[in-house]
Amino acid sequence: MAAPRASAPASPADASAAPLAGRGQGFRTVEARGVSKVYGRERALAPLDLRLDPGDALALLGPNGAGKSTLVGILATLIRPSTGEVRFDGAKAGASHRGGIGVLAHDPLVYGDLSARENLRFFAAIHDVPEGRARVEALLERVGLTYAADRPARTFSRGMSQRLAIARALLHRPSLLLLDEPFTGLDRDGSEMLRELLVEARGGGTVLLLVTHDLEPLAGLCTRVLMLRRGRAAWSGPAPTDHAGYVALYRAHSAVPGAGAP
Repeated sequence: MAAPRASAPASPADASAAPLAGRGQGFRTVEARGVSKVYGRERALAPLDLRLDPGDALALLGPNGAGKSTLVGILATLIRPSTGEVRFDGAKAGASHRGGIGVLAHDPLVYGDLSARENLRFFAAIHDVPEGRARVEALLERVGLTYAADRPARTFSRGMSQRLAIARALLHRPSLLLLDEPFTGLDRDGSEMLRELLVEARGGGTVLLLVTHDLEPLAGLCTRVLMLRRGRAAWSGPAPTDHAGYVALYRAHSAVPGAGAP
């Protein structure tokens, strides 16, 4: 998709800076009731139940092809389940809930010809972020991009693009934040920055769901773990307290031929 050449729409009037954490307007609880997905004769996801409450941080783990991306797409309301339904605060999920969802995907989902600042102001206007420009500037500083805020996003390195994508995903204070391999491309400082932001968001009531093969950053961040294997829930329970615990858990429940611990 080509980026627009015009400047991003003006944000709402500036307001005093607000905390970066906080639950966006929308919903508190996230429920998946018997959701499954079948493509032709291929089952991508067997019927699954899940409930997430404010401040929950779920590590969604499993080998390639386990059904993780399918579940994320269903929770994002972008994939229609074959059976079951997703509910937010007890109401059936639909397009009207998408404003309360933040997504950090493999693609940064920003306009390459716009600068980092213009991108964030554009998305702030789309989401009608109350504090507009102040929120943008605060996030640029937190993700370490103030020095490059006026450079076109297409000139960014992989790590810089990931930092901008993090700011975009957090910009509107989503109620549900879905993160697919969020630590990809980040150096050690960037990974610590992301952890801090996610802990703040969780403390403000945002529900987090992280899909990752990088287990090391998860210790102390996630509260629960769901392991998928071949489209089925292989294990669900409290999150381990350290990296070694995650590795042991992964090894014990990802028993697919050729699969190993990250």
